[in-house]
Amino acid sequence: MAHKGDQVSLTSGGDENPNRGNWSNKCDFILSCLGYAVGLGNVWRFPYLAYSNGGGAFLVPYAIMLFFAGMPIFFFEVCLGQYSSQGPISVWRASPMFRGIGFGMVIVSAFVAIYYNVIITYAIYYMFASFTKDLPWERCNHDFNTENCTLKYAECLAQEGKIMLTTTCQNITDLGKTDDELLKLNIFKENDIWNTSQYVDSYAEYRKRPTEEYWKRGVLQESESMNETGGIVWELALCLLLAWILVFLCLAKGVKSSGKVVYFTATFPYAVLLALLIRVTLDGAQDGIDFFIKPVWDDITTPQVWLDAATQIFFSLSAAWGGLVTLSSYNRFHNNGYFDSVFVSLANCATSIFAGFAIFSVLGHVALEQNKPVPEVVDSGFGLAFIVYPEGLSLLPGSTFWAIIFFLMLITLGLDSQFVSIETVVTAICDGCPSYLRKRKTLVTLVVCILGYVLGLVCVTRSGAYWVSLVDSYAPSIGLIVFGLLELVAITWVYGIKRFTNDIRSMLGDSLLYKAPFFLWWQLNWTVITPSLLLFVLLYNWMNWSEPTYNDELYPLWGRVIGWVIIGLTLIFIPLVMIYEFLKASGSVADRWRVMSRPRADWGPQMEANRAQAWQMHEYYNTTMGGKREAPDTSRN
Repeated sequence: MAHKGDQVSLTSGGDENPNRGNWSNKCDFILSCLGYAVGLGNVWRFPYLAYSNGGGAFLVPYAIMLFFAGMPIFFFEVCLGQYSSQGPISVWRASPMFRGIGFGMVIVSAFVAIYYNVIITYAIYYMFASFTKDLPWERCNHDFNTENCTLKYAECLAQEGKIMLTTTCQNITDLGKTDDELLKLNIFKENDIWNTSQYVDSYAEYRKRPTEEYWKRGVLQESESMNETGGIVWELALCLLLAWILVFLCLAKGVKSSGKVVYFTATFPYAVLLALLIRVTLDGAQDGIDFFIKPVWDDITTPQVWLDAATQIFFSLSAAWGGLVTLSSYNRFHNNGYFDSVFVSLANCATSIFAGFAIFSVLGHVALEQNKPVPEVVDSGFGLAFIVYPEGLSLLPGSTFWAIIFFLMLITLGLDSQFVSIETVVTAICDGCPSYLRKRKTLVTLVVCILGYVLGLVCVTRSGAYWVSLVDSYAPSIGLIVFGLLELVAITWVYGIKRFTNDIRSMLGDSLLYKAPFFLWWQLNWTVITPSLLLFVLLYNWMNWSEPTYNDELYPLWGRVIGWVIIGLTLIFIPLVMIYEFLKASGSVADRWRVMSRPRADWGPQMEANRAQAWQMHEYYNTTMGGKREAPDTSRN
C-alpha cells in the first residue's frame, strides 16, 4: 500500500503540478483561506446578530452550528478540491450529473464579485476623504447637508433664547406663542433666561445625523427610488476602477501573486482591530462591551436564533461558494487539509467575537457621547460601516488617523474575499479549456476584471445602492444553501462516503486519526447531521420568506423580478445538467443513471504518482477510485 511519504517529485519551480501550479508554501494557502473566510460580515454582521440574539448566550448555538455545520463542510470542500486539483465545475467529474452545482457556484461568485467590489469602492472613497484635518462627516456645513442635520439643531439650542421647532432656528420671542403654549413645550423663563433644557424635539424623527447625510447625499448622492437611475457618480466610478485595478494586479500571476499579497491583507485587519480595542479605553466602552456579551438565556430557545447562528456560520466560512474548492485545488496532494480546515474555521469564528469587542467598545463610547442607550446607536451592514462607526471614529482623539486605518482595514477585508471570488470564476473558465486558456490565464483575468468593472457601473449610479442591496439580498441567499446540501448528498450518498473517506486517506495517510472512531464524527456529519441542518435552514427560510427591502421599502416589482431571475440563474443549471447528462447517456433508465452518477474516467488525482497511491489505497480498503488507473493528460484535461 502507498504511504504518505512517497511524494511526487517537484519541478524546478517547486510546483508538484507544473501545468496547473501550486501554492508556494502552506502559509500562502492558510492565509488565503483565512482572508477569504474573514470578510466584512465578521465586522458588520456578527456583532449585530450576537447582540440581537441573546448577547453572550448566542455563542452557544453559534458554537454548535460551527461544529456540526460550518467545520464539516469546510473540511469537506478542502478535501474535494485538493484531491482532484480541479475547480468548482471540473471537480464534478466525480459525479457528472451534479456538475450544475459547480455552474451555480461560479455564477453566484460572479454576481457577488460585481457588487462586492462596489463595497470596497465605498471604503476607498472614505479612506481618501479621511485625508483631511476635519473629517467631512463631522459637520453640517457642506453643500449636501440639509436643514434637518442634527448638528444644526444642537447649535441652535446652544444659543440663548433660540429654538428650532422644525428646520428654522428662531428667537423664542418670534414664535408668536403665549407663555402657556411655550410651557407645554417645556420652554420657560428662569431668572429672565429662556430654559430649553427640557424641550423634547417633536421633529426628532426627521433629523439626520451628519454621517448619514454624508453617506446618503455626499457619497452615494442617492436617488429617491430605484426607478430613478440618475447619472453615474464619477468619483465612485474612479474608485471602482482603482478597486478593479488592485484586484487584477494582485491576481495577475494567479496564486503565486495573490498568495503573497494576503500576507498583508489577511493580517492587517487583526492589527487594526487590536489597536482599536486597546485605544478605546474611553468612557462608555465597557458599557458597549457589556451590552455585547451580556447573556439573555431565554432567547436561545427560539428557532430564529438557531437559524441565525446556522446562517451566519455558513456564510461566514464562505462555504458552497466554490472558493474553498478553488483555493484547495492548488494545494499539494499530501497537504494536511485537516489541520488547515480546523484552524481556519476556529480562527474565523474567533475573529468574529474579537471584532465584536472592538466594534461595541466604540459604540458604547458613541452612546455615552450622544446620551443615548447602546441599542439606539447599534446597526449592521452599511449602517454600521459607513454611518455609525465613522461617527464613533470622529469622537476619538486623532480621528483622522483612526478613520484612515479603519477604512484601509475594510478595504483589505474586502479584497481578500474578492481575490477568491475572481479566482473562482477565472479557474472555472480556464479548467473548461485548459490546453488553450491556462497559458493565457492573465488575459482571462484581465477580461473578467474589465467585464466586472463595466457591469459594476450600474452600482455607482445614483440608484447604485439599491442595486448593491438587491444583488446582496437575492444572489447568495437560497442558492448557497442548496449547493451545500446537494454537494454533500452527491458525494456522500451517490459517490459514496466510503470511497470519499479513502480519497482522504490517500492524501493524508492512514494515520491513527483515520483508524480511530473519532473520524466517524466527520462521516456522520457529512452524511446526516450537516445535510439535515442545511435542509432545516432552507425550509425555514422558505416558509418565512419576506421580500427584501431597502430604506424600509420594497423594491419595485421589476426589481423583485430581477432578484428572482438572479436566484433562478444560480439554480437552473442543476436540473439542466441532469437532463443533459440523462439524454446524452444511452440504454435503459438504470444504465443512464449509472453513467451520469458514476465518476468519469479522468476523475481522481492529476499526477501519476498521486494517482497510483490513491489507486492502491482504494484497493486496500475494497473500494474503487472511480477513474482510470492511468493519469490524464493534465495539459488537456
